[in-house]
Amino acid sequence: MSATRTIERTYPSVRTVEGGGFVVHRPFPTRMLMDFDPFLLLDEMGPVDYAPGEAKGAPDHPHRGFETVTYVLEGQFGHKDSAGHSGTLRAGDVQWMTAGSGVVHSEMPDPSFVATGGRVHGLQLWVNLPKRDKMISPRYQEMPSAGIPVATSDDGKVRVKVIAGEALGMKAAIETRTPILYQHFTLQPGARIVHPVPRDYRVFAYGLSGKGFYSDEQLEIGAQQMIVFDNDGDTVTMAAGDEPLDVLLFGGVPLNEPVVRYGPFVMNTEDEIRQAVIDYQAGRMGQITH
Repeated sequence: MSATRTIERTYPSVRTVEGGGFVVHRPFPTRMLMDFDPFLLLDEMGPVDYAPGEAKGAPDHPHRGFETVTYVLEGQFGHKDSAGHSGTLRAGDVQWMTAGSGVVHSEMPDPSFVATGGRVHGLQLWVNLPKRDKMISPRYQEMPSAGIPVATSDDGKVRVKVIAGEALGMKAAIETRTPILYQHFTLQPGARIVHPVPRDYRVFAYGLSGKGFYSDEQLEIGAQQMIVFDNDGDTVTMAAGDEPLDVLLFGGVPLNEPVVRYGPFVMNTEDEIRQAVIDYQAGRMGQITH
């Protein structure tokens, strides 16, 4: 018999500024919650409206030891890296970057977008890599919106974009090193879903817009809140009130390994962090040709 997980705790997102000055709302890491194994960071970028010439981004910076997942909701993000990859992410697109042993990349608005201005809204998730994969070769998976599986409930009131994992019978197209789920649900007013989740996954939701009602208790929680479910059960329940609900659902198998951070490097020991700094300073992670 299935059991619905209850809500363990909620965390508000904290407004901060990153990169070249773009605004993010961050539920973790903060002083209240450092990580959510196997996840290291979640940033909601914007939403923000830029006038012509104002758009900002994150200039050249390195990563080692984890994966970054960028999901664009509105606007566009240009990117380049030290392995020669470059491109532009537009609304609905996902970029899954496995930094592994190390890569330098930049995330800057496309020049055409800077010229015109407009609204920017997106998410970046950091997924930790297990010790055995920390030093694998870097890899990119770029998935245009049209290539990301979408499923709809039988009554047509629930739509889900399956970035990772499985939902409503639809499996993700992206390959993950760490077993996780990452799903974007849109519930029409009055809609409700009881969604299965693996029992060994830690699971949380993050509200994008609208008020949601979660678990059997139907607790009302607004946008830009992180909703942590307990570990006792194999389903989560989400419902919309009188307005549409946009919510992201995340889950993963904890790595239960030491986490040592230093800015853009996440390893298992202090010595590995020192080596990452040395390798970056020596140019072993490459550089971007602009």
